[in-house]
Parts: sequence; C-alpha cells; structure tokens
Amino acid sequence: MFVFVGPKSPDIFPEVGEDAVNAVPSSLTEEEQAELHSELAKVEDEIQTLSQVLAAKEKQVAEIKRKLGITPLNEFKQNLSKGWHEVTTSTAYKKTSETLSQVGQKATTAFSSVGTAISRKLEDVRNTPTFKSFEEKVETLKTKMSPTPSTGDTEEVSESTPDGEPVAEHPEGTCPPDQKTH
Repeated sequence: MFVFVGPKSPDIFPEVGEDAVNAVPSSLTEEEQAELHSELAKVEDEIQTLSQVLAAKEKQVAEIKRKLGITPLNEFKQNLSKGWHEVTTSTAYKKTSETLSQVGQKATTAFSSVGTAISRKLEDVRNTPTFKSFEEKVETLKTKMSPTPSTGDTEEVSESTPDGEPVAEHPEGTCPPDQKTH
C-alpha cells in the first residue's frame, strides 16, 4: 500500500490490494466491477504462470550449467574478465592510459635533466679553488694518519727473528715444537 504525505488525491494514486477491493468507486456499475474483477483474476493468473515458467527456466539453466561444469566462481571470473575487457577497450581508459604514459615520459625526462644538472653542479664545485684546497688538506691529513713502514725508530720493537720471520707467541710455560728442553 502506498503512503502519501500531503494532500490526498485519489485520481493520482490508485489504491492497491485489499483496500482497492473495499473502496469501490461509485461511478462503476456492477457489470463494470465484475468485468474488472475478472480481468484482475486473469492478470494474477498470468503473473503466477509467468513466475512458474521463470522458476522452471532458472532450474533448467542451473542444470545445464552444472552439466557444463560452470560454477559460480567460473561465472564470476568470466564476468570479471569481460568487464575488464570492456574497461580496457573504453575510450576513457585509452585516453587516461595515453595521458599517464606521456606524464611518465615527461617525468623520466625531467628526472634525467635534474640528475644531469646536479652532476654538472657537483663537478663545478669540485673544480673550484676552495674545494681543491680542501681536497689537498684532506689528502695531507690522510697521508699523515696512515701507517708507514718502520724507518728504524728506536721506539718500535721488532717482533721478528733475525732472518725476518715473525716470532710466534706462546703462552707461559710452553715451548715451540722445534725448541724442546732436555
């Protein structure tokens, strides 16, 4: 049943269902009413028949799909593939794809240009007298800090034998295998 808020107008919204049977307009004759009741019964029978036919057809479709091995998951995949194909072949998708491709190419070019510019700028900085002076100072410091071969300082103790072989250290109370005590 329809619920209408506002001024009621029976001419605009006809009543449906039980209320329609109880509210018989006074302008209809008994013969017209009987004819309408007959038509109503006929249409309701047709609706019921169509519902039964539809149910039978749905059952038939389900049986055919079962025999073909078509599952709801397969149908879903097929519908998804079909939908994706429709999307990718649409004009909007193609235009968007082209635009994004162009944007990507421009971004790549821009990043490459920025990288080249930074490299040039760093090379320019490296060639400045200030940087060269700094680089020389770092090199000098590095040379002073790195270990050098011994120059005969008396402070350094050589840990090698007279023939140049390193002396192996042994814990106290042990002797090297070649020097056994008798």
